[in-house]
Amino acid sequence: MNIFHKTQKKETRKLPMTGKVKKGFRYYCAAVLSVTAVFAMSTTAFAASDPLTVVNNLSDFIFGFIRAIGLILLGFGIVQVGLSLKSHDPSQRANGFLTLAGGVIITFAKEILTLITG
Repeated sequence: MNIFHKTQKKETRKLPMTGKVKKGFRYYCAAVLSVTAVFAMSTTAFAASDPLTVVNNLSDFIFGFIRAIGLILLGFGIVQVGLSLKSHDPSQRANGFLTLAGGVIITFAKEILTLITG
């Protein structure tokens, strides 16, 4: 008794596309990529007079980005611990607490580095 028929072969074919449609699609793709490139590359850069200010601003930006990643990990760790308490899964609970601890450390990385360096 054969339930599954493996003898049927299905063919896949490309949809027919005329030369004008292909050419139009190429122009459309080129236009979209050009507009995207123009908007992506047209950012205004304001120069500061003091190089130390530039370095401090860059440092603040990088640590702000790291803090955002830490907060995301912190939230994910809280969700993971909550789900593990619901499902009574000890390995997921351990992973949740590790993610929570990592999120706290990453969130306060700048303050921790300031405490270490003095």
